[in-house]
Amino acid sequence: MIIQDKEYIFEIGEKSYHCAMDVTMDYIGGKWKTVVLWYLKNKTLRFGELKKQIPDITEKMLSLQLKALEEDGLVKREVYPEVPLRVEYSLTEFGESLVPVLDAIAKWGRNLGETQGKLKEV
Repeated sequence: MIIQDKEYIFEIGEKSYHCAMDVTMDYIGGKWKTVVLWYLKNKTLRFGELKKQIPDITEKMLSLQLKALEEDGLVKREVYPEVPLRVEYSLTEFGESLVPVLDAIAKWGRNLGETQGKLKEV
């Protein structure tokens, strides 16, 4: 990024970013990450519960997205040693810091849907 005619980058861990938007999109970019975060923003869910909320995502893709979000520190995976094994997902404190961003994205999408589309029941 350019600030007062000087070029700067953000270095976070091993990664370099040329603008703040690059940082944000690295964490939440893609088709599914924001959707997963959206459903976890208000409650803890098990894998199957999350899959029911997002019917178009495959189990493999959901697993990959949860793993990536966990590695980035946005989602916490808690395993309970029961039979059958119980695994729950929730937002970390770091993940909760994204809730205002998710709310703003959702508001923008709802506004676009209301002004340029129509709401249909399925």
